[in-house]
Amino acid sequence: MSQAIMELVEKTSLKENPPEFEIGDTVDVHLKILEGNKERVQVFTGVVIARSGSGSREMFAVRRIVAGEGVERKFPVHSPRIEKIEVKRSGVVRRAKLYFLRDRVGKAVRLKERRRN
Repeated sequence: MSQAIMELVEKTSLKENPPEFEIGDTVDVHLKILEGNKERVQVFTGVVIARSGSGSREMFAVRRIVAGEGVERKFPVHSPRIEKIEVKRSGVVRRAKLYFLRDRVGKAVRLKERRRN
């Protein structure tokens, strides 16, 4: 009974057409940011290193290098704060989680590009 109620509540918060991206893709995440009483869009660009969860609890982690320091951020896929997710390039990967990229520096961080038809 309670499981059915939870599913109904979660369905209302799901996006109709969630963005399609995979692990290893370089993405631009457009976030709505509130500064005082103004709202603006901030872009976080990086490589998707992990996806976890399902339904309304689905999350993904994006990693990028800023001033020589690695920065990771986790986002809910169905968050109303995410305006859109653009896939810039796709990488060839053989893992579900790319945590090994944390130990790499410079050109070793790059992934081979997957060609799409």
